[in-house]
Amino acid sequence: MPDQASSYAGEVDWLFYFILIICTVMFALICVLMVLFVWRYRARPGHSETRTASHSTALELTWTIIPTIVVMFIFYYGFRGFLDMATPPPNAYEINVTARKWSWDFLYPNGHVDSELHVPNDRPVRLVLTSQDVIHSLFIPAFRIKKDAVPGRYNQTWFRPTRIGEYDLFCAEYCGTQHSGMITKVIVEDPAVFSSWLEKAGNFIDTMPPAEAGKRIYEKRGCAQCHSLDGTASTGPTLKNLFGEKVLLTDGTELIADENYLRRSIKDPGGEVVRGFENVMPLINLNDAEINVLIAFIKSISEHYQASTQVDLGTNGATATGAADATTHGVANENTQSTGSGN
Repeated sequence: MPDQASSYAGEVDWLFYFILIICTVMFALICVLMVLFVWRYRARPGHSETRTASHSTALELTWTIIPTIVVMFIFYYGFRGFLDMATPPPNAYEINVTARKWSWDFLYPNGHVDSELHVPNDRPVRLVLTSQDVIHSLFIPAFRIKKDAVPGRYNQTWFRPTRIGEYDLFCAEYCGTQHSGMITKVIVEDPAVFSSWLEKAGNFIDTMPPAEAGKRIYEKRGCAQCHSLDGTASTGPTLKNLFGEKVLLTDGTELIADENYLRRSIKDPGGEVVRGFENVMPLINLNDAEINVLIAFIKSISEHYQASTQVDLGTNGATATGAADATTHGVANENTQSTGSGN
């Protein structure tokens, strides 16, 4: 079993192992008796059939009462655990979770949105889940929780982490071609460290160079799930050298991928779909500042754009450049809530 990292993980494991032991003992007993009876009552020369008992009240009561007691014991502890898991305490820290193909968004009370779930240690955390497209299922093995995120409605679950560290978070409901890649991390931190992280994370656009902040948006808001930085096509077009490139749309229109095109694609991903790709990009809520720095990052990794600010692409082993300040102050402001780039 995975590590036990939540307050009720131990109870879940205890009941699981109890059921496993009962099943193992019964399976072994049945197999042993079956082999014994086959050998004991085999057909042999000189042995004739004998009359067997057709009824035993004591035996029938035994195999009825004992299993009933065992099953009711399992039901009691299972139902008690279910009620505990379904009823968050009133002082729980609330985080809103939005699932989409194929990423997670975690919205914190200060308005910060992250693709990783950061939580304070030893404090109840309530998750309010929904989905933008199909049914997803949030599954954290170390916490022993699994809850569906359903379009058009809200579900809730909660946990109290008990161990500082990083733990895997999966989607446990098949949701399309990249379902297996819908993985992120739960990061359990000391409460003081968590508070410091949340304060800094909520202000990163103001404290980082625009292109670097845009790269963080790309990594944290699900863009990386469908748009590569190395030139290879995925579910969506690559972002490498996209800015300044000629783009052919599904309706036959050809245009240049400038700031306005990128902004329109972020705000309305189904409005101008690139030929050869399906209209599957979900709506991602980004404010004006986030859109501007994301465009700054896309410009910085294009060879069509002369720039002064270097952006390290990390795993791709490449360095691109981009004049992020010009983008941040040059893109027209527009009050909107919108989606990640790439159509």
